[in-house]
Amino acid sequence: MSTPPAEHSQLLRPEVLSALANLELIARAAVEGFLTGLHRSPAFGFSQEFAEYRSYTEGDDPRFIDWNVYARTDRTYVKRFLGETNSHLMLLLDASASMGYGAPLSKFRYAQMLAATLAHLAARQHDATGLIIFDEAVREFRAPSARRGQLQSLLHALERAQPARRTDYGPPFEHFRAQLSRRGMVAVLSDLYCDPEAMIARVRPLAFQGHDVVLFQLLDPHELAPPLRAATVLEDMESGEAVEVSPDFAQREYPERVRRHIARLRDAAVAIRADHVLLDTSMGLEVALRGYLQFRERRR
Repeated sequence: MSTPPAEHSQLLRPEVLSALANLELIARAAVEGFLTGLHRSPAFGFSQEFAEYRSYTEGDDPRFIDWNVYARTDRTYVKRFLGETNSHLMLLLDASASMGYGAPLSKFRYAQMLAATLAHLAARQHDATGLIIFDEAVREFRAPSARRGQLQSLLHALERAQPARRTDYGPPFEHFRAQLSRRGMVAVLSDLYCDPEAMIARVRPLAFQGHDVVLFQLLDPHELAPPLRAATVLEDMESGEAVEVSPDFAQREYPERVRRHIARLRDAAVAIRADHVLLDTSMGLEVALRGYLQFRERRR
């Protein structure tokens, strides 16, 4: 798979993006840098590449009417673009306390940036996009919409959110099933510190109903490889429980446990035809964006 040119790939680095003033600027810079890389790569096309004409119907965006064709034929046609699927994308963002871990960029800030970027990319695809922000309860809900102003509403909700409290995956998925019936894509952004089988039990009904689910698991690099050189007391950010950890445990046993946990999540996701994408917060956002587009392509 080709990668974006170096100057555009650099724009997708989380430390570069996090220096921008707000999520709107971050999302725009990330998407534009990413799409520039795709356009320069012969391996990718994107929705802004023209595909065909179709007859205008009420509700279509008049910006896509081809007035030259209208002048010649007295018929109204709109341009259709590759990848224009008018799908639903629902973002489920974990705002529990454990997502606040990480420095200088927390998992939650990375998740905010990723959610904003996915929403911006979906808007360019003319997709209806919605949002659920949750911890142990649903904190924000925006039903999927492609109307003007929806992207700004999502970005404002993301900007306001703060990580707090414990994680409970029950409420957001129950809320989803109660409020939304139309099939679409569901992107879960979380560190997924949970029992894999219990998590997948929440996701399975959505998959069986025809929703396409992708699990973005966000972890700090220190969670994957703890840099502990002496005995250390670690405190759970959600429960407050503390445990003393030896350097030997941190360097040998802990990484193996993390690998097993990730493998269980991945295998459980595969079993219900969901995608699992592991991201550490030092990764550029192009990894997630490419995964999202490839997921869309496979589900057509």
